[in-house]
Amino acid sequence: LQGPRYVSPAPNGGFVVSEECGDVKVFMSSRKLLCSLSSKYGHRFGNPAGVCVDVDGSILVADEQRRTVHLFPEHGAPICLVSTGLRRPAGIACSSFGHLFVADAGENCVKVFK
Repeated sequence: LQGPRYVSPAPNGGFVVSEECGDVKVFMSSRKLLCSLSSKYGHRFGNPAGVCVDVDGSILVADEQRRTVHLFPEHGAPICLVSTGLRRPAGIACSSFGHLFVADAGENCVKVFK
C-alpha cells in the first residue's frame, strides 16, 4: 500500500483501503489484492478518504479533493451519490437503514443522507 488512510471491512471477510496516492484497493479475506477501483472502473480519484461497504456489497468512497461521495457497485458504472454540500468529506459510514453518514472536516460536522 502507498499511504493507507481509511479502512473498512467488506461482507466477504475482506477489506477496502483508501490510499493517499489516489486509489482505493479491495482485498480478499486471504489478504490478497482483489482489485484497484481506479483500474476496475476507470475512475480517477482526487484524494480518496473515507470508505465503507453497504449491505449490498457496494463500496462507497469519499473524495476530499473533489468533494464527492461515489458508490461503486459490484457490476456497473460508479454512481455519484453526493456532489454538492461537502467542503472536506473525510470518514463515512453506512447504516442498515439506508443512511449515509459523512464526517465533513471542512464544516466540523457529520452530515446524514438518505
